[in-house]
Amino acid sequence: MFIVGILNLQGAVSEHLDITKKALINLGIDGEARTVRYADDVSECDCLIISGGESTVIGKILFERGIDKVIKENNIPVFGTCAGMILLSSKTDYDQPILSLMDIEVGRNAFGRQKDSFEDTINILGEDYPGVFIRAPVLRSYNENNKNIKVLAKYDSQIVAIQEGKNIAMSFHPELTDDTRIHEYFIKLVLSD
Repeated sequence: MFIVGILNLQGAVSEHLDITKKALINLGIDGEARTVRYADDVSECDCLIISGGESTVIGKILFERGIDKVIKENNIPVFGTCAGMILLSSKTDYDQPILSLMDIEVGRNAFGRQKDSFEDTINILGEDYPGVFIRAPVLRSYNENNKNIKVLAKYDSQIVAIQEGKNIAMSFHPELTDDTRIHEYFIKLVLSD
């Protein structure tokens, strides 16, 4: 059975869980979405979703529990939203634990503080999508020579969604919408060849 793990440390965990379950049903996949908190839980997953929250705290727990090692040793694809985007990066503008799974540099709180949160339509994968931005990070740079990197979406000329191999990092929160397309895209990506 195909298992999608939702890291249950902070953020919109139940929202990611619910929308991932819907995505699996929509795709007709014999799979399960489940919350995970420890390295042993993550080792049973085919992929992992890291939601928003406080990236410094999430990163610290990831390393304390050895989840970082399990992800890397098992080559588990990761989909990171908001704080998850920061954690996937190889460089950020703040000294904190990061996974360095993607050849990208991310800036924290690039769209402002909590009171500056907003929703707007973005174009991702050639389609309009509701973008929910809450203390959102932004991609500062990426290795343009890396042929495994694909820019998925921009907002006001800033990159807000990027893919490297089977890993995806996004500034915004697709789990806070009713639209399953991005979660479906990630699941199909993980299952591809």
